[in-house]
Amino acid sequence: MSVVAARTFLCFDYGLKRIGVAVGQELTGTASALTTVTARNGKPDWPTITRLFEEWRPDAVVVGLPLNMDGTDHELSRRARRFGNQLHGRYNLPTHFIDERLSSLEAESLLKDGLRQKKHSKKDDIDKLAAKVILETWLAESPPQPQDA
Repeated sequence: MSVVAARTFLCFDYGLKRIGVAVGQELTGTASALTTVTARNGKPDWPTITRLFEEWRPDAVVVGLPLNMDGTDHELSRRARRFGNQLHGRYNLPTHFIDERLSSLEAESLLKDGLRQKKHSKKDDIDKLAAKVILETWLAESPPQPQDA
């Protein structure tokens, strides 16, 4: 008999200055925006990322892959893949990549809809909300994996 496990995922919206982070699980297919990790010249704050892995103990990782509107690689595509490969190497977890086109625009729209009382939206909020959008898209497109009971 196979049972669908409620796997937990950390998702990263990679950027050269900021990396948005969200957590989600496949049972409900929902995600929550967690935080934004700083990066200097594209180099992540690894101690902060390690703390997130220790706290959430994910079963796998999802990384948004920036692509051009025609589906070709964006200038950040290679760096996002490298970041995903580093996550895989450091934490020994399956790492999945997903097209993140328009996730930041959707995140900005969510901010405007949900936080109209704020006079401006912070870029940190956009980055972590973009990670949430990316993860929920990936969860919707990826069927749950059965595991032996």
